[in-house]
Amino acid sequence: MTADAIAPTGPSETRNALLAVEDLHVSYATERGELVAVDGVSFELAAGESLGIVGESGCGKSSMARGLMQLLPPGARTWGSVRLDDRQLLKSKSGDLRRIRGNDLALVFQEPMTRLNPLMRVSDHFVETVRAHHPDATRDEARERGRQALMQVGIPPSRLDDRPHEFSGGMRQRIMIALAIVLDPRIVIADEPTTALDVIVEAQVLDLLDGLRRTHGLGMILITHNLSVVAETCDRVAVMYAGRIVELGDVTDVFGDPKHPYTQGLLESVITLDTEELVSIEGSPPDLLDLNMPGCRYAPRCPILDPSCFVIDPESRDLGRGHEAACLFAKPHDQPADRPRDGAAGTTT
Repeated sequence: MTADAIAPTGPSETRNALLAVEDLHVSYATERGELVAVDGVSFELAAGESLGIVGESGCGKSSMARGLMQLLPPGARTWGSVRLDDRQLLKSKSGDLRRIRGNDLALVFQEPMTRLNPLMRVSDHFVETVRAHHPDATRDEARERGRQALMQVGIPPSRLDDRPHEFSGGMRQRIMIALAIVLDPRIVIADEPTTALDVIVEAQVLDLLDGLRRTHGLGMILITHNLSVVAETCDRVAVMYAGRIVELGDVTDVFGDPKHPYTQGLLESVITLDTEELVSIEGSPPDLLDLNMPGCRYAPRCPILDPSCFVIDPESRDLGRGHEAACLFAKPHDQPADRPRDGAAGTTT
């Protein structure tokens, strides 16, 4: 059986995009060789839009975020294209990147207690951040900006001179968000912003981020394992697997009619009040140091695979309505789903 011939998507149209990412790669030097954590990721983000990035641990979500910001450890490499307006970030000098970070692009890290200096007061964090980007700002001006940012995230100004250990986990995450927005960026990348928070505080933090996006017209990239969070707060979603985006589109289309078997598996694994039996995706993601095998990277775990899946490496297909999927058997919305013939599927191991 051969896959239906659908032309892969070409270079994305960037005229209305605030951020345009094309063929982004991020690799790390290891003792075993070069590990390509992000392998050809492309997407766009408009002003005021929220894009969710989901996938298993190790699929490249955080590496992608740090690649956009150029916040990578020594030995890491990035290549491809990341354009913010008419600026090419991957070719920017370090001084230009320093000005872009915070002012245009901001990153909310996970685990705020590891990011906040326990020896510094919260006010000192804001003074350091503001004056690093605006050296002419006085200390009082920087403190006032910090006070205003804290008020936006629901922290009383009277807590400005407290130390990080005096706050709860949810409040510390609010401080991290305030530090991200204090310079009025146009894009905020939130990398697992609700890690280790209980569900009530998680909802509060996510509502806060969504409110800031709507109020300030921020472009938002939300990286999370929680598909329910993305369904409630994001406009579009990108599903990553083994360093690539395997499905991308509006949340309603991707979650309502998933075209890639991996997305289908993730959605089937979500626990709800009606769950009677736990479902998981069998097998493990491939070794990112050994990706020279032909065919689809998901094939060894795929329940609908065909022998051609071990030969052809599928490119992203335009399925209509801005919905893309990298599967040989993904069909447009106006066509029934295609599956291998009975007996054609290979054996998963």
